[in-house]
Amino acid sequence: MIRIGQRLQKERARMGLSLEEISEKIKIKSQFLSAIEKGEYDKLPSPAYAKGFVRNYAAFLGLPEAETVAFFKRDFDEKKALKVLPDGVARKQSFSLKRMKIRQFMLAGFVILGFLIFIIFQFRAAFIPPQLDVTSPVNGDVVESEFVVRGVTDEKATVFVNDEPVAVGVGGNFSKVINLFPGEITLTIKATNRMGREAVVEKQITVR
Repeated sequence: MIRIGQRLQKERARMGLSLEEISEKIKIKSQFLSAIEKGEYDKLPSPAYAKGFVRNYAAFLGLPEAETVAFFKRDFDEKKALKVLPDGVARKQSFSLKRMKIRQFMLAGFVILGFLIFIIFQFRAAFIPPQLDVTSPVNGDVVESEFVVRGVTDEKATVFVNDEPVAVGVGGNFSKVINLFPGEITLTIKATNRMGREAVVEKQITVR
């Protein structure tokens, strides 16, 4: 069975042309043309190049391109395309492909993780009450009838001291001047987030 390389070589010889002459005309290295004639496709840059070189070579010699490509496909095992490449390059391409897939998998994982964190952050207010830390007064304090309540909460929370609204500043800091009658007092500080979750702190103080 005559292979495509042999057919190309036979036609070239019939036309009295050298590999160098054809190489100069079609701009394909003579060693590649020689490899095609010998069926040594492993000496070509890649499967795509091999097919293109054969097509151009056949066209220059005046052979039917479609028929030539069909013979080439018969001679060349597409399933072993990587064998067309040098072993080192094939291994490198295989490794690069695996590394690319790993990177894509990791990127997808980070995107999913970021989305979940975003969802949790957005809806955490529906499940978690706001932070509420009352720094003054503390339990057991003896205060004047007019004193200041201070603390820290979530910046977007609403704060009440004994049902009186308190402005929340930058960083969630708040303070409120309170006037109470003398006696043993239970001071109730409440913080509510936008989803209605509440945090409540009570302080037992004495007003004199």
